[in-house]
Amino acid sequence: MNKVLLASAALGLVFTGAAKADITIGVAGPMTGQYASFGQQLRVGAEQAVADINEAGGINGEMLKLSIGDDACDPKQAVAVANNFASEGVPFVAGHFCSGSSIPASQVYADEQIIEISPASTNPDYTDQRPGDGIYRVCGRDDQQGEVAGKYIHDNFADAKVAILNDKTAYGKGLADQTEKFYKEAGGEPVLVEAYTAGEKDYTSLVTKMKQAGVDLVYIGGYHTEAGLMARQMREQGMDTIIMSGDALVTDEYWAITGDAGQGTLMTFSPDPRNNEQAKPIVEKLEAEGKTTEGYVLYTYAAIQAWADAVKQAGSTDYDAVVGALNEGSFSTVIGDLSFDDKGDVTLPGYVMYEWDNGKYAELQGAPTADQAAVDGGSASGTTETVPTSTDDAGANGDAAAEETGSSSSTAPTDGSSN
Repeated sequence: MNKVLLASAALGLVFTGAAKADITIGVAGPMTGQYASFGQQLRVGAEQAVADINEAGGINGEMLKLSIGDDACDPKQAVAVANNFASEGVPFVAGHFCSGSSIPASQVYADEQIIEISPASTNPDYTDQRPGDGIYRVCGRDDQQGEVAGKYIHDNFADAKVAILNDKTAYGKGLADQTEKFYKEAGGEPVLVEAYTAGEKDYTSLVTKMKQAGVDLVYIGGYHTEAGLMARQMREQGMDTIIMSGDALVTDEYWAITGDAGQGTLMTFSPDPRNNEQAKPIVEKLEAEGKTTEGYVLYTYAAIQAWADAVKQAGSTDYDAVVGALNEGSFSTVIGDLSFDDKGDVTLPGYVMYEWDNGKYAELQGAPTADQAAVDGGSASGTTETVPTSTDDAGANGDAAAEETGSSSSTAPTDGSSN
């Protein structure tokens, strides 16, 4: 009898050991600090992707668990987060948000054979100088974003006096430099190029300098917090200057800072993924739960989708097998059908122009001409997907705002505020 029990117990141990375990994956971004709204976007997208994959039966019969890393957009903290993920044995990380975090963390991931797919890091160096084959992104690049912005300014505001500002971070300076480069190549010449310090509250002296220079349009290479403060302070000085920026303005917090001063702000971002048929059920589900769908929520969801499909194709989470599947495969995601090139960049449409209107941002349908957006401070007049913007509204409310894109310099970012 004892022999039977012992044999049964041994068999039980064998069966238990053979049972499939959960797969823990990571999501990393600024969950706290100045850019926490973007970390929240990544977290919401990751949590929903994991929930939906598990509801559908998991991956190859295994359920997913999510580990959340807070890097606060700080490079040193990002490396610590990456090392913590390595100690947890995660095979994959959706992150980071800031390029200044993704770039140093990617070295850890390459060393530990952890696949990293960033939903948001736009600095070209992130993939141009990636330390391993398992580093990817599902967003665009700063050199793409800067080209769209620079040419747009030249083509649609030909007679405007243009200022180009940057916050001295890898993201902000990189984006501003690319915008200036393409603006000049198109034949433009800014009347003012200045740097400012992120985190300050009073930009009165910079605003005064722009006013004295007669600036009609200002391009801000930086984040929503500083761009929002500048918008308010320009209005306080009676300026109707058009504001333009990058994807760091794709957060409701921008309008919360500016109020009506943000009306007409222009920014570059990828075509709105919420309009994709594949995304609509996810968007409806998140909205029903009162969760955000803006910015990089769906990009994070898509990063996890692509990795999960690659694991299914590979038959395991083995690093080399999954990298091979990612390199060779095409993946149906909430942001569209995507694949990756030899550097790990996504093959998706690049950037388009958006406008902030009455507290919401929407893609412009048709580029405004210089006549439609008068250089005396008018708002861009292309129509949006929500409501048409009339040229009659050009004037006091005509300003356009800025967001993020990374540096094209070969030096890795040293601060956390670079995407």
